Formats: sequence, structure tokens, C-alpha cells
Amino acid sequence: MMAIIGWIILGLIIGALAKFVMPGNQNMGWLMTIILGIVGSIVGGFLAGLIGISQDDNPWDIGSIVISVLGALLVLFVYGKLVTKQ
Repeated sequence: MMAIIGWIILGLIIGALAKFVMPGNQNMGWLMTIILGIVGSIVGGFLAGLIGISQDDNPWDIGSIVISVLGALLVLFVYGKLVTKQ
């Protein structure tokens, strides 16, 4: 149960940081921000593994947070392109 709460808290932090860094209005609530952060963390960790950046199992260190925010920025960019009406 504590792991799920940890993922939710980390997802909220990562999602909020990504929304803060990304310019523009993202029109998503706190639940979508949590989902953005969790998916962004997974994407960031996957991409970091592909390029050979090793991570330890501590999600609260600065390297993991930076990689997670970069992954969330990528997910937020793709989400913005898919949802934006042109």
C-alpha cells in the first residue's frame, strides 16, 4: 500500500514539475497530472536504460527526478500534439 502512495506522490511531483517547465496551458487536473508524472517516470527510466544511464533504486535522488521530469516533458509534448485541435 505504501508503494502505491509513493508512486502517487512521486507522480504528482514529477507531473507538476513538467507542467511548470512546459510553456503554455495544459488544461489537465490533478489526476491527469499524477498519471502524467507516473507515465513520464516510466518513459524516462526506459529511455535512460536504452542510452546506458544507470539508475539506482532510489526514486527520490536528483538524477532520477531529472530523468523522470524529462520523460514527463516528452509525454506532455506528445499529449499536447494529440489533444490540440487544429
